[in-house]
Amino acid sequence: MSHGPRSGLAAVSSALLAMSRHLEVRDVLKTIVTSARELLDAQYAALGVPDDHGGFAQFVVDGVSEEQWKAIGPLPRQHGILAAMLHEARSERLADVRKDPRFEGWPKAHPDLVDFLGLPIRDGDEVIGALFLANKLRPAGGHPPGPKPEGGCGFTQDDEELLGILAQHAAIALTNARLYERSRELTIAEERSRLAHELHDAVSQKLFSLRLTAQAAARLVDRDPSRAKGELQQVAALAAEAADELRAAVVELRPAALDEDGLVATLRTQIQVLDRAHSARVTFSGHGVKALPASQEEALLRVAQEALHNALRHSGADHVDVTLDRRGGGAVLRVTDDGSGFDPQAVRRAGRHLGLVSMRDRASGAGGTLTVESVPGKGTTIEMEVPGG
Repeated sequence: MSHGPRSGLAAVSSALLAMSRHLEVRDVLKTIVTSARELLDAQYAALGVPDDHGGFAQFVVDGVSEEQWKAIGPLPRQHGILAAMLHEARSERLADVRKDPRFEGWPKAHPDLVDFLGLPIRDGDEVIGALFLANKLRPAGGHPPGPKPEGGCGFTQDDEELLGILAQHAAIALTNARLYERSRELTIAEERSRLAHELHDAVSQKLFSLRLTAQAAARLVDRDPSRAKGELQQVAALAAEAADELRAAVVELRPAALDEDGLVATLRTQIQVLDRAHSARVTFSGHGVKALPASQEEALLRVAQEALHNALRHSGADHVDVTLDRRGGGAVLRVTDDGSGFDPQAVRRAGRHLGLVSMRDRASGAGGTLTVESVPGKGTTIEMEVPGG
């Protein structure tokens, strides 16, 4: 096959590796589209993921500027050739898409498309997307072609076969990205449930104290009005604390916003919740940490949560301190408590890992390292370092 400067096995391999590097669905879609356009020397490329309502849940383009895309308007509907590809699940190679009887026009700001190559992306029998290329470029000149002298399509059978290989790998990459996002949603749901339980415990304790204090004030109101007044003041203070906890439940139990807020803000928010929910003092500081690859940020967050859970539930600590600092191009997380500590070797021999295996696996999976320092009676420090991107 010959496909211009991006031709050859190395170019195909590069495109497939790029697809496998991303975990976010949007990043996977963009990588597929960019790879297809470059490999097949097309002026334009697009990938649509259908929804259940006759439109596209996602539609990613390459070769069109952001200003052009905004001018084109809303996402396209599934009609004409797009519908045929999705519903009939077959490839389309056209010399001039505008002359096809199924062509129904496009918005005024839409670029002119001439020759066209489209292929469905399939996961088994399900069509999970469609990949489109338009305007085959001349290998030498790099400009959109005019009418072909022979009246045929600029995209060849070789192009169609190469796009078919890309589509097969795109299906795998897209399916994996969806599974990753679903797994992350489940993890977030589990974390929200755990935080809800901790907040419930904190509010229940406040309300129990409030009830006992109110009962004491009621018994004292006739025989010792001065003491009753003091108890009522305590009732007011406990009621205010309970109200604060309930507000925290509303504010803090929204879905975790690691992507939107970043690792430092997400950690700070969750640690504020834990500080309110537990008798131990829980503190956090973060210094100079830049944005990290998504997989590393998620691993740091999960290790911090596991280490905090151990410290607050099992160590009897009075103070747990979490720090996140920049180290080179990456970051180092440190969770330190002044609790009972343990002998790491004895814990490992007894088979009670306190989540250490899970934390080590998360660190290793993100390209980082985990170290554990603990001595019975002298607390524990868990440190995780990642290299950055």
